[in-house]
Amino acid sequence: MPEETLLEVSHIDVFHGSFQALWDVSLTIKPGEIVAIIGANGSGKSTLLDTISGMVHPAKGSIEFEEKDISALEPFHIVGLGISQVPEGRRVFPDLTVLENLIIGSYNHKARSKREQNLQRVYQFFPVLGERKSQLAKTLSGGEQQMLALGRGLMSDPKLILLDEMSLGLAPMVVNELYRILREIKDRGITILFVEQNVRRSLTEADRAYIMEAGRVVLSGDVAKLREEEKVKKAYFGA
Repeated sequence: MPEETLLEVSHIDVFHGSFQALWDVSLTIKPGEIVAIIGANGSGKSTLLDTISGMVHPAKGSIEFEEKDISALEPFHIVGLGISQVPEGRRVFPDLTVLENLIIGSYNHKARSKREQNLQRVYQFFPVLGERKSQLAKTLSGGEQQMLALGRGLMSDPKLILLDEMSLGLAPMVVNELYRILREIKDRGITILFVEQNVRRSLTEADRAYIMEAGRVVLSGDVAKLREEEKVKKAYFGA
């Protein structure tokens, strides 16, 4: 695998029981990129993230992170290597405080030793979390809960963060703020792979994108080129 590659997904098939969810999917991510996975509901986007993070294991193919095969590793091992997932629907712990939610994200050995440093970094990205660190998570707005979920993901000290439908159900102003913070996170050296249904936004915010249909990657490339693809124009922009 080339030295500049951070993550290499090679020809994976993934099953949920007898149902095949991913077919021969390949993906490459380089350090410092923001990469989008685009597709309709049921296209396999979330399954791909879950497979990278170890929640599901591929039946065929391989996944390498920094040249280490992680295909069969469990999630806690993968987090320790530097991959953190922020799931769809936020999934904060509602009856724990903001601070307690954040600390849960730093359970792996590497992150525990940098807990205070990472906590201050999260508060820099999301000042409202510092202001409300003693509040129960269930008292936060939807946007603030998404910030908390993202902050919790950052507490594991990741090199790569996986984001599943970050903007789902949020007001446009909140979404704009979250994407602004994502750019700051990228500037701090953290690579980002995100799933997003808003195709226009994805093809604006990302450096590259993969388009999925029915469990397969059907198009990929730089977002500027994808915006000009006839198939993309017809499917997503009504051109």
